[in-house]
Amino acid sequence: MLTIQPKDLTVMQIQKYLQNAIAPRPICFASTISLNGEPNLAPFSFFNMFSSNPPILVFSPAYSGRTGAPKDTLLNVKEVPEVVINVVNYNMVQQTSLSSSPFPKGVNEFLKSGFTPIPSEDIKPFRVKESPVQIECKVIEVKELGKQGGAGNLVICEVLKFHISETVLNENNQIDTHKIDLVARMGDNWYCRANGDALFEVQKPITSIGIGYDAIPDSIKHSKVLSGNNLGLLGSVEQLPSAEDVSAFKKGLKSFSNIEEQHRYAQTLLEMNQVKEAWMVLL
Repeated sequence: MLTIQPKDLTVMQIQKYLQNAIAPRPICFASTISLNGEPNLAPFSFFNMFSSNPPILVFSPAYSGRTGAPKDTLLNVKEVPEVVINVVNYNMVQQTSLSSSPFPKGVNEFLKSGFTPIPSEDIKPFRVKESPVQIECKVIEVKELGKQGGAGNLVICEVLKFHISETVLNENNQIDTHKIDLVARMGDNWYCRANGDALFEVQKPITSIGIGYDAIPDSIKHSKVLSGNNLGLLGSVEQLPSAEDVSAFKKGLKSFSNIEEQHRYAQTLLEMNQVKEAWMVLL
């Protein structure tokens, strides 16, 4: 295993390791405005949600690693503490990338990238019409993490209003993960698309308490076939099938020539999310 201390790396090397390891990252497409009314549009992947009550989003425009200069977005939110955070989906990813070009201060990225500015309702910065979700925010704090090139600035934003396109909603007026077709940043020039085969579900144990990995018999836990994900699923059940259920299930089941074949069949069932059936094969 390669082990490195940050003090032995350049800023660019540190950033490269971080961006390739901490991914995929959601994209904050930030629309701000200067004190003299100049709009600015820039994407940031150092971004996420941190609270629901109050609703808080945080993104970080870092000082340039090459020149040490502050981003226009950072200067703007200090002058006018407001921002629209526009969500980026696949249909707008190339234009979003174009807007990240290092245009001189005062250049309108809406014009350069071809996006349509529309007025916000409660704040001064414009929304991006093409974005499926536009979030009006007030900036409640800017926390500087340093002054040198590469240092981040946490822009802490409170959500004032959501604007959500009906094209990405389901019948319950909730955002449909398949319809919204989000993209995220990886390292280097890579992005990923949250759609198609890339989407899969993992049930969160919010109210149920699984038996846990430690309750899995050693003969299963030390399987040469079953993966960590497989064992995680097995440990998520609240209780094991009864002996009667296992006996009834196995009456119609073929005999296995060895334990690895048995475990491979259980693995197939787990991949179809048939966890109870997998347990009955294994017991």
